[in-house]
Amino acid sequence: MDRLIEDFLQDCKIRGMSPRTLPGYKSAVKSFDQFLNAQDITILDVDKEVLRDFIEYMRNGRQVAPRTLELIFSVLSSFYEYLVYEGHVMFNPILPVRKRYLRSFKKNHDNHERKLVSLEDMTRLINSCLDIRDKAIIALLAKTGIRRSELITLDLDDVDFVEQKIRLKPTAKRTNRTIFFDDETAFILRRWIRIREGMNHLGSSALFISGWGDRISRNGVYLTVTKAAERIGLHNSDSDRMEDHFSPHCCRHWFTTHLRRAGMPREFIQELRGDARREAIDIYDHIDKKELKESYLVHIPRLGI
Repeated sequence: MDRLIEDFLQDCKIRGMSPRTLPGYKSAVKSFDQFLNAQDITILDVDKEVLRDFIEYMRNGRQVAPRTLELIFSVLSSFYEYLVYEGHVMFNPILPVRKRYLRSFKKNHDNHERKLVSLEDMTRLINSCLDIRDKAIIALLAKTGIRRSELITLDLDDVDFVEQKIRLKPTAKRTNRTIFFDDETAFILRRWIRIREGMNHLGSSALFISGWGDRISRNGVYLTVTKAAERIGLHNSDSDRMEDHFSPHCCRHWFTTHLRRAGMPREFIQELRGDARREAIDIYDHIDKKELKESYLVHIPRLGI
């Protein structure tokens, strides 16, 4: 089984999946394998009865959240698709069980919208941070809409203060790699970089470093945002409702929504977000970077931070 899992992860790498997702994939399959071992069942003999028992075990025995269970089954489905492709099994047993028993979890969560805070709340959130690094992280997430993973990989050399733009690292999810920032963000970033010089005893190239001097981690960014949000009442870690949580991704949601409300054209927002083009005609609709920057500076909300 360990060899099958390693071969599956290698296949994921060949397919171009992000290395950051692979530990989660491995953990999901390992959890399933441990359950099967306790039942004296092999991975090749799984049927709908076994999968129903696994769902009950994860829900009631492990108290796993519905969203987490959905993600586990998504990974298991990919794993069995690989086994089918390699000829180890005849069909993917996950698909019918996932469709029948996990769709209801998804529907239950559709009624809960991701938290969207006002301009005033975003101002309070950023200004509540006494640590200039934390202030810079949240400001950059909100003012550019970049993903947490994109922020983590930023290096100091990626930031151009003259043109007020940032060149992101290439990823499978992002198309446009050039993003812009406004004067408010530039001011905070410059303050952070001055402080960073005295903290960077390891000589890291990372834009954002931890207290130890190395590149900040995904969890480090998550805690930076959620702790700040919790301080001003925007995040409740004990709640099961999505709208009671404020995560780094909520900054991307805020960025998108408030640009749209400010009247920025949809295709400009799509370009800044780095979303894949959905229509064939979009391939020929080249957006001028100067025009995009000007539109960004006109529409991005000023927060007084």
